[in-house]
Amino acid sequence: MDNQTLMQYFEWYLPDDGQHWKRLAQAAPELAAKGIRKIWLPPAFKGTGSNDVGYGVYDLFDLGEFDQKGTVRTKYGSKEDYLKAIQTLKENGIEAIADVVLNHKAAADETETFSVVEVDPSNRTQALSEPFDIEGWTHFTFPGRQQTYNDFEWHWYHFTGTDYDAAQNKSGIYLIQGDNKGWAENGLVDRENGNYDYLMYADIDFKHPEVIQNLYDWAYWFIETTGVHGFRLDAVKHIDSFFMGNFIRDITEKYGEDFYVFGEFWNGDETANDAYLSSIDYRFDLVDVKLHQNFFDAGKAGADYDLRTIFDYSLAKNHPESAVTFVDNHDTQRGQALESTVEEWFKPAAYALILLREAGLPCVFYGDYYGIEGDFAQQSFQEILDKLLDIRLNLAYGQQTDYFDEANCIGWTRQGKEDSQPIAVVISNSGPASKRMQVGPEWAGQEFTDYLSHSAATVTIDQEGWGDFPVEEGSVSVWSVR
Repeated sequence: MDNQTLMQYFEWYLPDDGQHWKRLAQAAPELAAKGIRKIWLPPAFKGTGSNDVGYGVYDLFDLGEFDQKGTVRTKYGSKEDYLKAIQTLKENGIEAIADVVLNHKAAADETETFSVVEVDPSNRTQALSEPFDIEGWTHFTFPGRQQTYNDFEWHWYHFTGTDYDAAQNKSGIYLIQGDNKGWAENGLVDRENGNYDYLMYADIDFKHPEVIQNLYDWAYWFIETTGVHGFRLDAVKHIDSFFMGNFIRDITEKYGEDFYVFGEFWNGDETANDAYLSSIDYRFDLVDVKLHQNFFDAGKAGADYDLRTIFDYSLAKNHPESAVTFVDNHDTQRGQALESTVEEWFKPAAYALILLREAGLPCVFYGDYYGIEGDFAQQSFQEILDKLLDIRLNLAYGQQTDYFDEANCIGWTRQGKEDSQPIAVVISNSGPASKRMQVGPEWAGQEFTDYLSHSAATVTIDQEGWGDFPVEEGSVSVWSVR
């Protein structure tokens, strides 16, 4: 089986032109040829307006079909374009993974009056007030859709909290009062800020039976309408893990174990990741936040970073079968809430560390591949990523042997398939260096060159199968028979 590679096909600053689904459909054959087998699509649902990146979700049943929030299309295009893009991906052997935002709802149609307690933003378990009434934006009627596909209306009692009192024109974090209300139990959501159930907008109550039924109704409708082959779950550390584990269990039972799901559990703590995976019975994978943070630290520190520790505490090291590895994404790019952009000089090495190794499902970021325009511009790394993708697709197989024995220069080899040659990868975060590694005595006398053309040297393998593989200053080289 070929190596699987995921691509996140969007970044935060894409133009609000409604053409993104069409661009994706056009690119599908080329992406497939590069070994991309899964595409993570941006949220396709109607948001707060046509320029919403997709995380201010208004109506999950509107995929760019109804005139709501001042637009029919979403930022990325129409429902017709979305369905066509998914079908085109499928025809090219690529699975569409939908970004699913269930944590909250935004831009309600009407206000309602209900009782709340204001809580401390830094400790949501600490009340700042006695119960009092607010006027909150919690009634969702979806007038533009007129009950097409689903007639459910959302009310205040379907949420756990909100952040704005329209009567007083006052922002805060308000815990909704009532029977069986309250944040998710500690242990089911992240413990940051005391209890991190609340993130933004109107926070959905995953204990409410009507909410649970509606989300199941939506999921079945959405999967069968679109033909997507998996979910990327947004903000799971803010969502009741008991609900989420059962939700994904039931979906994969209905649509098959190859319906691929991974979640954004944005916490680099090793213990927290272990606990979360256990709580969901390993039913879906998680993005490897700690590995990204290690890449960020390595890029900032340069030669002061010990490359031998690059995988420490990461999912790739501790739970390789559950790890989605990445270098950057839409949240970490410059100007965003979780900004932690990996330094440009280190990105080629970071991508080699996820694309050319055994552990995890690697994800290539649209902004790294195509570049980013505007105030937070970034260069394109397409040329080197194409080379790394080619190596991953054709050569990065077989036994992996690590040579993580120097702080500023690490390497590894992959033995390849029966019908392909091995590779030797070397990374330096300091001056020029070399790494003595074995590729096998059967390659004695063969000349290896740098697939990435960063080094002009030639390495001749000795009689016992060893070679001294060089790397330039602050660089990465991938050696193989050409």
